[in-house]
Amino acid sequence: MSKKKIAVLASGRGTNLQSIIDGVKSGQINNAAIELVISDKKEAYALERAGNNGIEALWIDPGAFPGHAEYNNALLQEMHKREIDLVVLAGYMRILSEGFVKAYKDAIINIHPSLIPAFCGKGYYGERVHMEVLEYGAKVTGATVHFVDEGTDTGPIILQKAVEVDREDTVQSLAKRVLEVEHTLLPLAVDLYCRDRLRIQGRRVDIETE
Repeated sequence: MSKKKIAVLASGRGTNLQSIIDGVKSGQINNAAIELVISDKKEAYALERAGNNGIEALWIDPGAFPGHAEYNNALLQEMHKREIDLVVLAGYMRILSEGFVKAYKDAIINIHPSLIPAFCGKGYYGERVHMEVLEYGAKVTGATVHFVDEGTDTGPIILQKAVEVDREDTVQSLAKRVLEVEHTLLPLAVDLYCRDRLRIQGRRVDIETE
């Protein structure tokens, strides 16, 4: 089985990217090679993480393109050049175009810091998710890894794990515990994909036994 070629899109610190890098290095993620990291932010630390680990890193400036579709087409060109098999969104703060999603149907994975379908959708990213969880008085939140479709946080769910909300939690303390879960779930989902163990049946994702 040839290794799956992975591209990671990230906008910020890249801690979830690091969890994938570490997973590949340790053997937790099998049959995989990270070929490319792209950011829409020139100063994103994710790019430095990639460079520190010998991974090609690109900043592609959205402002250099006339519109959303053109920018996404530029991303696609970079994917096609490297024959990328799987695209992972690791703290990527832009919505992918319909054309991009269609080109990589069932081959884009995203991590979201809540238990979808709660606290997700348009505008729900970063600290806002945890703020809404606390303001709503939810007792449980968590993290979700899902396939990306044409909607926002609406694709089939691969993995989820719950995190209890403490009465004393702040946005920062809750975000920290959820992020720890993300760092566990995302490498696991990438490994399952790269070992061809995921089967999509409608909205359900089944994990095949080895």
